[in-house]
Amino acid sequence: MLLKRNRLRNRSGFVLIELLAVIMIIAILISLLLPAVQQAREAARATHCKNNLIQIGIALHNYQMSHMVLPSGTVNPQGPILNQPIGYHVNWVLQILPLLDEKAAFRSYNFKFGVYDKVNRTTANYILTGFQCPSSSRGGYNYAGCHNDTEVPIDADNNGILYLNSSIRDKDLKDGRSYTIFVGETVDGGFLSWPSGTSSTLRNMGTKINEVNLSPTTFNQMQRFGSDHQYHFEADPDDGMLEPWDTLPTDSDSREVEGLLPLPEEQQALLQVGGFSSPHTEGAHFCLGDGSVRFISQKANYEILRNLANRHDSNLIGEY
Repeated sequence: MLLKRNRLRNRSGFVLIELLAVIMIIAILISLLLPAVQQAREAARATHCKNNLIQIGIALHNYQMSHMVLPSGTVNPQGPILNQPIGYHVNWVLQILPLLDEKAAFRSYNFKFGVYDKVNRTTANYILTGFQCPSSSRGGYNYAGCHNDTEVPIDADNNGILYLNSSIRDKDLKDGRSYTIFVGETVDGGFLSWPSGTSSTLRNMGTKINEVNLSPTTFNQMQRFGSDHQYHFEADPDDGMLEPWDTLPTDSDSREVEGLLPLPEEQQALLQVGGFSSPHTEGAHFCLGDGSVRFISQKANYEILRNLANRHDSNLIGEY
């Protein structure tokens, strides 16, 4: 009996120090594994984002094959375009919806009315998942057409592909499709909804990649109109904020006043468009005219980036 008790006492087991050591080793292994898991997830999200742009590029190509021209970046009786919820502003995204297998969304839009009319509110609040990058944490929409190579208002004389009342044919792409940016990423797009042909879905190469260039006034606008499926464009008289569109001319004879005469500072800020950006590290994805999608580094030669954003500057493009 005594021998049996001694054997029980001599049985080995974990002491507290050994248990803590095992826990510490497991914690270290987990800490080493987590970055790899995060990198794998981001790689998957980046691939998804790239696929979104590929689908958009194919849709633009098919549209041109059907209509012999690319869709207009934005349709409006006059320019330049102000980033405000007033006007017709039917954009290029709406025009290619049937080619993105979004025929129901296309049919739901009433082209007799502008983007911000209540008649089209259901369409504006429809979540267009193909225009959302899975890496973005801000919400909104993340792909914008290229309207110019420098920071200028969206107008009918821009040098990009998608701009005011544009109708670009294949022969207008003088630099070649492979050397012309059609669509790129933006982290702050869609603040006036995805059908809006403003800086919501149009950008330029006036700033380097990931150097967002939007004015404080525009950022204030972004907070006012909701996001995703909660857009609303009626001004609230009790919010205490400036209503710049209330003082803008809206009749068809206002081109001279709006386009040629100096505008107040607040209204000038609404002309600012901004550049391309992405939630991905060190660069952004771009869809070129040949349908290819490239990840372009934010450290790429800036002059080359501007050349890529201009459809007819005839400059030679090197490595980027």
